[in-house]
Amino acid sequence: MATGAGVRAGIGFASSHADDPFEAMADLVDQLGTEPLAGAVIFCSQHYDRDSLARAINLHSECTTVIGCTSSGELTDAGYDHDSLTVIGFPAADFCMTSHCFDDIDNFDPVAAREIVRTLAAQAERDSRRLGGLVNHVALFLVDGLSHREELLTMTIQDALGDIPLIGGSSGDDLAFRQTAIFDGGRFHARAAVVAILSSTRPMHVFKAQHYQPGAAKMVITGAIPHERIVTEINAEPAAAEYLRLAGHAGEELGMEFFAAHPPMVRAGGEYHVRSIQSANPDGSLTFYCAIDEGIVLNIGEPVDRIAGMRQLFSDLHARVGEVDRIIAFDCVLNRIDAEQRQISRDVSALYAGNRVIGFNTYGEQYHALHVNQTFSGLAIGR
Repeated sequence: MATGAGVRAGIGFASSHADDPFEAMADLVDQLGTEPLAGAVIFCSQHYDRDSLARAINLHSECTTVIGCTSSGELTDAGYDHDSLTVIGFPAADFCMTSHCFDDIDNFDPVAAREIVRTLAAQAERDSRRLGGLVNHVALFLVDGLSHREELLTMTIQDALGDIPLIGGSSGDDLAFRQTAIFDGGRFHARAAVVAILSSTRPMHVFKAQHYQPGAAKMVITGAIPHERIVTEINAEPAAAEYLRLAGHAGEELGMEFFAAHPPMVRAGGEYHVRSIQSANPDGSLTFYCAIDEGIVLNIGEPVDRIAGMRQLFSDLHARVGEVDRIIAFDCVLNRIDAEQRQISRDVSALYAGNRVIGFNTYGEQYHALHVNQTFSGLAIGR
């Protein structure tokens, strides 16, 4: 991946299904060409050996800021994709990018983090002066999707960013739920997060959309282990059984497909947000992808017309930024599972491809100061 000044060009994108990480990276570099890059974002299937992949990335990225993470599926020019290595390249003629990795988020210090992020924002302001004109800034955020730390980090970092909007996603591992990884500084990090400030004179707009509305069925969390995101009781009944009953499917087997089709939703700040379930446990409890506590009232979500909603969203984004160069999307893996269950994944893929969507399937999304679930969130960038 080249670096330095260059002529105006579109945002670079490449993907490869080569199993060998060195072959895959060579493939990506060939596709990207020689356009100098200010920075790059990489999303990778968890099947790649991370040490080998890091070496392969470093062979081609000297002096380029590169961040990334493992995924639960990738979004490419084909729409939904899988078992691939993808890269998004920001041309140096139109962009600046600077990053910081928090590599021990179990011991995350909000006070120190705020100072780090403010310093990063000041650096981004200085570095982007070379672009001239009115510069826009957006913070791209990637965080360990199994850390249970997303809420604290997202709120802290957005607070320190001030008017710079944050958008991002939680790293995945193809639904293995064992270990995800964040890439920054030439290596993969466990239990980490990275924030990168992307600067450009081009129009940039962050967004969040979901494909569900609250249904009539309500449930109250009456037993929980908040630090583990586990709900033990709903309406003073065993959580899994009561959730099934309220969803109208008592006696059925719980699994990812069911969770995707019947997401719990909570009202906060005048809006309903999905609080997705990750797994049903042998003791009858439920583990969630997000913060949960006793006393929270949830509605069971019902699907809306996803295709119509996505078409309207893309129309709105085109109106907002003009001609779209790329839409960088953080799309919950449960959306993908639900699309497959409803047999609309081809239609969704076609919509994504037709609207220049790239990105990855997440274990959660971050929008401004919120950690959310089962959304299609992202960054639209104009030309």
